[in-house]
Amino acid sequence: MADQRRPQRLDQPREPRRLTLPRFDPEAFGRWSEGIARGMGTANFIVYMTVVIAAWFAWNTLAPAELRFDPYTFTFLTLMLSLQASYAAPLILLAQNRQADRDRVAQEEDRRRASMQKADTEYLTREIAALRNAMGEVATRDFLRSELARLAEELDEANQRRSRLERRQQERPAQRERGGGDGLDEPRDDLDGDFTRDGRPEGREG
Repeated sequence: MADQRRPQRLDQPREPRRLTLPRFDPEAFGRWSEGIARGMGTANFIVYMTVVIAAWFAWNTLAPAELRFDPYTFTFLTLMLSLQASYAAPLILLAQNRQADRDRVAQEEDRRRASMQKADTEYLTREIAALRNAMGEVATRDFLRSELARLAEELDEANQRRSRLERRQQERPAQRERGGGDGLDEPRDDLDGDFTRDGRPEGREG
């Protein structure tokens, strides 16, 4: 039976063998490391550690020789403290890296919000400037009041002219009856300027 394996190529490096390591949840391990680092950074940990070391010294110094499990030079205690330090340093670094990642994400979010606020501020500034330019072309309250007052004065003058014209038109027939119809009309006022529908002045017909 022929060998069905894939032939190896000499122009390509051989793929390294991957070791199958146990898998774990990085997020859970990170939370666990942060909890340890947070606990080691408190005053309670220092106090408890001091009490344990003091009790260790007292027991292995004052207790009977047959009950001492770590006599003077305290080799076992030194080993325990070394192990604690060797594990505490990586855990603290891991917790610091996770905190740095969170800080970086927070800074990016703050930068994004700052850029959005800057864009909104610039947009509002442009809108306010456009509104100011538009308001410059809109009639103000004082201008409207002055125009309304001027129109009211013109209407009053027109009403006065109309009332004088009506009063004169009512007085002319009476004057004609008293003067036999041959009397001269009252001189016309420049403001009266009223003509008949056929284009001739009133009182000058015929």
